[in-house]
Amino acid sequence: MAKQTVKDLDVKGKRVIVRVDFNVPLKDGVITNDNRIQAALPTINYLTENGAKVILMSHLGKIDHKDPEKCEAGKKKNNMAPVAARLAELVPGKVTFVPETRGEVLEKAVAEMNDGDIVLIQNTRYEKGESKNDPELAAYWAKLGDLFVSDAFGSVHRAHASTVGIATHLPSACGFLVQKEIENLSAAIDNPKRPLVAILGGAKVSDKIAVIENLLNIADKVIIGGGMAYTFAVAEGHGVGNSLLEADKVDMAKDFMARGNGKLILPVDTVIANDFENPTDIKTVDIDAMPDGYMGLDIGPKTIELFKKELQGAHTVVWNGPMGVFEKPEFATGTIEICKAISELPDAMTVIGGGDSASAAINLGFKDKFSHISTGGGASLEYMEGKELPGIAIIQEKA
Repeated sequence: MAKQTVKDLDVKGKRVIVRVDFNVPLKDGVITNDNRIQAALPTINYLTENGAKVILMSHLGKIDHKDPEKCEAGKKKNNMAPVAARLAELVPGKVTFVPETRGEVLEKAVAEMNDGDIVLIQNTRYEKGESKNDPELAAYWAKLGDLFVSDAFGSVHRAHASTVGIATHLPSACGFLVQKEIENLSAAIDNPKRPLVAILGGAKVSDKIAVIENLLNIADKVIIGGGMAYTFAVAEGHGVGNSLLEADKVDMAKDFMARGNGKLILPVDTVIANDFENPTDIKTVDIDAMPDGYMGLDIGPKTIELFKKELQGAHTVVWNGPMGVFEKPEFATGTIEICKAISELPDAMTVIGGGDSASAAINLGFKDKFSHISTGGGASLEYMEGKELPGIAIIQEKA
């Protein structure tokens, strides 16, 4: 995938607008995980070290512009000030926070920048036109800079004013984070070393329809776990008790199974419980023997061994979605064991497509045992679907 990177730009003395992903988790105004800020540092440091004036833009949380009261509450909750404070600790002496998204205060701060300075602008979603890619807003923001760098992989699947609109006005390039994401996902999906095994989990078939369709065409095996597996179980003719089921997707699951022609690997047993919140009876049953009144919440030991067997010999593995309700220790075994099995594959490229599976791998201590863990769940999912990512496409067009 050809693209222009930040190293292709002459940045010295230039005002460089960088779309970063600082959508960090906050609790009572305190950042609980700064991984996304850390991930942006290579691009930020490269630009400041090469004499650029760096203007950072990011969204943070959601803002409901349809309801004035919720809008104001959202702005109070999702103010970028804590992010600015943390960034100033990581890049001392260079950061100025402007709590505005437009106007004289912002324009003055940008005009007074010296080479190597950093200005962080207020949450882009304070602007109603951000998510609509409002052309007037995009043009205004673009006038603040000379160049544009896209380094928010978690947002490149959204055609917003700050991800696509600005790039239509300025010479543009990908930052190091986006470059790394595209290179790894492309290697795994577009030009994989075979066999390619895809593992899909999560709650719903409907969330992964396009992914399953695309991967059935390009993967050698597609392993299905998580809540979505019970819709496939019904398609096989089994009862699933109170398990998560998308009844309107059963025929689609049957079609996937027919088209998979042996590629699709499904669970053969499952860990079940009589209640989700307060289970008093947890046991393992074969997938064709689930009793009424119970729900499946994890893959069972036979399935774990089956999935491990299918993974053997894989040279590329793509994983998106946990095998069960991994947040609860009693239903985390499947996810832990599959995570461990993938991480131990010899000579394999292993890629996690963001989201819950990335959280699981990181929280379970496997962060450094995968070739790549994506920072963008939605973007990586759309890449796996074979979709064009607007924030990347606009840069390719201009390269």
